[in-house]
Amino acid sequence: MNNLIISQKIKGKPHLVTQFIEKFRTILLNLGFDETINPSIVNEEDVYKQYGPEAPLILDRSFYLAGLSRVELGISKKIIEQIHKIVDIDISKLQKIFREFKEGKIEADDLVEELVKQFKIKTEQAINILGLFPEMKKLEPIPTKLLLRSHMTAAWYLTVSSLAQKGTDSLKLFSIGPRFRKEQRQDAFHLYESLSASMVIASKKINLKQGKELTKEILEKLNFEKVKFQTKAATSNYYTQGTEFEIFVKLNGKDVEIGDGGLYSLTSCANYNIPYPVFNVGFGVERIVMIMNNINDIRSLVYPQFYGQTFFSDEDIAKGVNFNQQPKTQQGKILVKKIADAIAKYKDEIGVKNFLIHNEQNLKIFISEPEKDKKLLGPAGLNVVYVYGGNILGINEQDQKFTEVVKKGVRVCSYIEAFSNSFANLAEKKLFGNYTIKMADTLPSINLTLKKELEQFIISQQKKIDVRGPVFLDCEITK
Repeated sequence: MNNLIISQKIKGKPHLVTQFIEKFRTILLNLGFDETINPSIVNEEDVYKQYGPEAPLILDRSFYLAGLSRVELGISKKIIEQIHKIVDIDISKLQKIFREFKEGKIEADDLVEELVKQFKIKTEQAINILGLFPEMKKLEPIPTKLLLRSHMTAAWYLTVSSLAQKGTDSLKLFSIGPRFRKEQRQDAFHLYESLSASMVIASKKINLKQGKELTKEILEKLNFEKVKFQTKAATSNYYTQGTEFEIFVKLNGKDVEIGDGGLYSLTSCANYNIPYPVFNVGFGVERIVMIMNNINDIRSLVYPQFYGQTFFSDEDIAKGVNFNQQPKTQQGKILVKKIADAIAKYKDEIGVKNFLIHNEQNLKIFISEPEKDKKLLGPAGLNVVYVYGGNILGINEQDQKFTEVVKKGVRVCSYIEAFSNSFANLAEKKLFGNYTIKMADTLPSINLTLKKELEQFIISQQKKIDVRGPVFLDCEITK
């Protein structure tokens, strides 16, 4: 293996979905929920116990499991002749191995290895022997009554019932794991396999109001402020009538469902000997991540390697914005701070004004306002660059209309930081002259560059780069 790969110290990049799961787990653990791993495979009869007459509709969306029977491998005279052409082995010993395979004493994926070990033959010889049996080529799956869960609920009844029978009088549990649904199609909002973050509270004291309050608290910790609960017109049979509600948040101005909750049906609970009320709420993990990252297609989120271009988060984009010009020496970096401090200090001075801010080693730097009755720094000069929702924005952090950008976006740098790096670079190179930054309109106009692939991504996602605004900053560099 390449030693360079082994020794690299660059941190790897997590998947957005698993990154969110870690955040969600932390929130739930801090709220006192215990984590549980629920079984992914359930029995058909459990769906009937939970859903009653509605069960066939649920099963229609489910993936049933099938298995292969252990075939009887008969060894005819013709096959014996063909085996001996491959290798000379003891046929009676081979029959014994096949009987043990039929009885399940030898696992299917161990059969080739068993032939190699018992007869001391090569792997390809063992494979060629098995290839002589037509039974091995005509395998037919046999369906079972087992299925992959389409709802976490199917497993929650089993878990809560088991713990209740052990005398536990109250439970507060969560589980994050896959659910499998035979969707009519896979599209921007539907996949065969998706993740559910599901919680239950089982207690004599729990009621629907408390459950909704807790649900809202969880979503607020995920920074969702506009949450809507809507009672379903038709309640699923595993919920008590009138208690099932859907949870909606906004995506591109539209309500998008991210979860579902309610109180489990007393009838269904009785089928599992659960003696107390159970509140359950579950969230679609991928849908939440889509909303948090302004992604419009679940396929490109979960499987970026198969669907379209690589997705870049706000953090990725922020890391790809860099200064176009910046000093390389330590003295140059000191100049950056000196220039930035001076701009901040004199920004409100009214011209005509000229401030000497550096005078050492035949190098002078002035910050000035050459026009009468004008401020040294224009209105946009105090802006800060943020990445928010896939957009690159130059904003005034004090403006209340950008509160959400400041709170949820990723800060890149201030315009003053960008200008100071540019002026310090010019001074470091002794490029004497007068330099004026009038209007900010593009990233290069404020001394910033963006990686090409990130620019293409922003365009493809119909996002924007908007750093426009009046700056009118003058700097003079002389001997």
